[in-house]
Amino acid sequence: MRINSKLITLMLAVMVIASLVGCAPKAVATTEPAASPIPPTEMPTDVPPTATPEPQPVTIRYANWNLGTEEENNIQRQLVKAYTDMHPNVTIEFVDMADPDNKGWDGLLTAYAAKGELPDVFMANNVPLYVKNGWLADVTDQTAADADWASVSQALKDGYTYNGKVMGLPAAQFIMGYWVNKDLYEANNLDAPEYGVSVEDFFAAATALNNPDKGILGLDEQEFVMGWYASTQDANLKYNSFDGENMNYNSAAFKAAVAKAYEILPYTWQGLTDAQKKNFKSQGPWELFMNQEAGVRWDASWNVPGWVKDATFNWDFVGIPGGNQALVSDVIVISKTAPDVQAAYDFAKWMTFSSEAYAQEVELAKAAGSAPKLPVAITPESIALYKSFVDKPGINSALDNLNNSLVESLAKVVPGYIQARWEGKPGIDIGEDKDVNMWFMLNAGISGKIKFEDYSAQLEEFANNLLADAKAELGQ
Repeated sequence: MRINSKLITLMLAVMVIASLVGCAPKAVATTEPAASPIPPTEMPTDVPPTATPEPQPVTIRYANWNLGTEEENNIQRQLVKAYTDMHPNVTIEFVDMADPDNKGWDGLLTAYAAKGELPDVFMANNVPLYVKNGWLADVTDQTAADADWASVSQALKDGYTYNGKVMGLPAAQFIMGYWVNKDLYEANNLDAPEYGVSVEDFFAAATALNNPDKGILGLDEQEFVMGWYASTQDANLKYNSFDGENMNYNSAAFKAAVAKAYEILPYTWQGLTDAQKKNFKSQGPWELFMNQEAGVRWDASWNVPGWVKDATFNWDFVGIPGGNQALVSDVIVISKTAPDVQAAYDFAKWMTFSSEAYAQEVELAKAAGSAPKLPVAITPESIALYKSFVDKPGINSALDNLNNSLVESLAKVVPGYIQARWEGKPGIDIGEDKDVNMWFMLNAGISGKIKFEDYSAQLEEFANNLLADAKAELGQ
């Protein structure tokens, strides 16, 4: 069979073209293909979120003289309980400060320090001594970062600052001065002294009311006149003649204070004869005011809660004649050996100047039918809380005048003051009393046992040498 040559030629051409197409390079795409969507990664449902670490357990050893007994469960103990309720990781251990051997507060603390067992937080009776002994933690940084600290008066801050370091926290402040039984004056048709009364009018009111034969005294006690009187005669002098640096026992103003205290002796408990004391229900001057047997009593506002609760007469605050008051403060300190100084500070603040704690104290006082103490951090809110319990004209005037107060708690803050006022012995014999101390000499002056001006220059020089030496020991 003949094969068509044209057909064969055509078939060969097709095969060649096909082979050439198979060997040609492939074209490159100019557009990437669309990516397939990737689902997001899902979090496992069985893994809990990151938790805040639990606070570590802390035990704080605490010593204070205002805790009462466990059975009494006073407001201070309730404040401690409120703190531990808010901080369940914190245990407050009360340090045993029983004193069967009469060591005194500082003696007990010294004994604990010698054993390496100083309380972590404790009430202070003599801050200069503790600073000198190196017991205390410096809390300057903590207070600088504390908003409540700004509301604490400068007088209180300065009192517990040594060489620029804050070494103590004001735990309480109390106004001190004369408190008047207004009903007793009214019953005797006399005008009761008020806050701002002049010195002359104050003593005139006291002597007018005085009637020992009927069991009424003008003043409760004599000694306190010596403490405040000089400040009314010389504006440079503060409590007990202290001027911020020195004692001024030889000043005309203080010698006048001693003379005035002696002059007023017959109108006080100390001036009563044994026969006259039988006309009084009171067994001592501390009972006169509540028994309505003294027109005025020198005392401090720590008694206000009790008067609010128990007094059956109209009372008010007179303060220091001339329109002032003394200021008493308590202070709590932190041991530098505390295992956790920051935790100790947090608790110490709660027990001292915390605004939050004061609001809690107000509620506790309300539940007890009493009144809280004055706040340490003074704000419009804290003063309003206090006045919701105690709204007396004299107290309100004193609160408006706090910055001018005479600091009475000098023993707690001034190096050497305890020796310059009470314990130092200037080398003097008075009759059969040999090598007497400063307390003896000042009381001998107001009782008339000695002529004070015969010794005042010697006492002043001796006292100021003590103050200078004590200050130098602290590097001030």
